Amino acid sequence: MSRPAKLALADGTVFEGRGFGASGEVFGEVVFNTSMTGYQEILTDPSYAGQIVTMTYPLIGNYGISPEDVESGGLSLRGFIVRENCRHESNYRSTKSLDSYLSENGIVGLEGIDTRALVRRIRIHGAMTGVLSTEDLNNESLVAKAQQSPELVGQDLAREVIPTDSSGWDEGLNAIIRDKVTPGYDGIHAGSVEVGAKHVVAIDYGMKWNISRHLRQLGCQVTVVPGTWNAEQILDLKPDGIFLSNGPGDPRPLEYAISTIQGLLGKVPVFGICLGHQLLGLACGAEIFKLRFGHRGANQPVLNKDSGRVEITSQNHGFALSAETMPDSVEVTHLNLNDQTVEGIRHREFPAYAVQYHPEASAGPHDSHYLFGQFRDLMQSS
Repeated sequence: MSRPAKLALADGTVFEGRGFGASGEVFGEVVFNTSMTGYQEILTDPSYAGQIVTMTYPLIGNYGISPEDVESGGLSLRGFIVRENCRHESNYRSTKSLDSYLSENGIVGLEGIDTRALVRRIRIHGAMTGVLSTEDLNNESLVAKAQQSPELVGQDLAREVIPTDSSGWDEGLNAIIRDKVTPGYDGIHAGSVEVGAKHVVAIDYGMKWNISRHLRQLGCQVTVVPGTWNAEQILDLKPDGIFLSNGPGDPRPLEYAISTIQGLLGKVPVFGICLGHQLLGLACGAEIFKLRFGHRGANQPVLNKDSGRVEITSQNHGFALSAETMPDSVEVTHLNLNDQTVEGIRHREFPAYAVQYHPEASAGPHDSHYLFGQFRDLMQSS
């Protein structure tokens, strides 16, 4: 049943629409994603912890929800905003509607607002705190709540999504999708590991499951450990390589992760993406700054400085490494062609590299899958 709902921003702007999914009231940093498809992967991406996500594509929910397409064991975002919540799923794989999926997972949804106006405001003024409510519909009250709610900067949101225990990729919830094969690798099954396979320890700061699928498709044994583990605990597992995962929010409060990475550099090959890229940069001495509205979508152009090729990439981040503060020991390997921000780094002395985007994502192109092959080659040559 349709019910009124409102979004209030910290700058005093209020949007009125209709609620769907769960009822309630939440606050978070309001951001937008420009992807035309992949809303289920977005919903289950732990990197959205602490955020209210707005989709720029107007029709969301049209292919329903499929259990095979989840990227984690739950939904970590605070709220979900769309122009129109489609109630007719044109997908034989669908088992439920977007509305029921959000309701079951306690996520407040908002539809019927001018998402173009909201996105334009975020682009001009930057991502800001907002309150989404189906309960309190008083504009002044909601704006006051948004202004009094904590900002995302300075929070350790990774602790909300870091697992409590280590696990192999075949264990637990992962088992329901461990055999899903992503196009791009010939003859390697995601569920098989050969004798003598390289052992990758994936440090989980909020990792998407498709990363583990790709590592398994390389033929690697994968052990996932909490992002709070220290270097000694990780090295005790005798890894051939270390993977630094994606995750939510501001990387600067994660001093425990930065210290761990510093203890791993030079010991074994390291490959990081997204938050892992930022943490590797911080561990090497670079600095971080917050982007005005971030990069969230499936069509970000990135220049590979080694090859001269342009990769069309999937991204989800609100912070970036500062090129001006990059130490001499680190070289920049990739650049974002929209704003010239750093998209990839490589250590000049140790076998360690990282990218800001998501090479495991498959929103359309597979331009960046080669990065996993480079990781395998690095482990084999070390």
